[in-house]
Amino acid sequence: MEPTTFPQDLVQAQRDWIRTYEALAHPGLSCNTELRRRLLELSAQIWWHPFFTAGGGRVPAARVELRRLARERAQRTARAS
Repeated sequence: MEPTTFPQDLVQAQRDWIRTYEALAHPGLSCNTELRRRLLELSAQIWWHPFFTAGGGRVPAARVELRRLARERAQRTARAS
């Protein structure tokens, strides 16, 4: 499988989704409703992104690769900080 080049806004939305999901995993937060709304907003933004809606047949594999790339970049950023 050849590497897929994702638009930067799509990768950033996936990174934001991961951070929001992880924030929801912490019990006792008072902003759960806001985080759930943000997660839904980001989910729709990613799902309906033109990269996927205009794309070809490898959509499931591309979505998995997007999540892997976003996690990898987030870890790289965290190590650099």
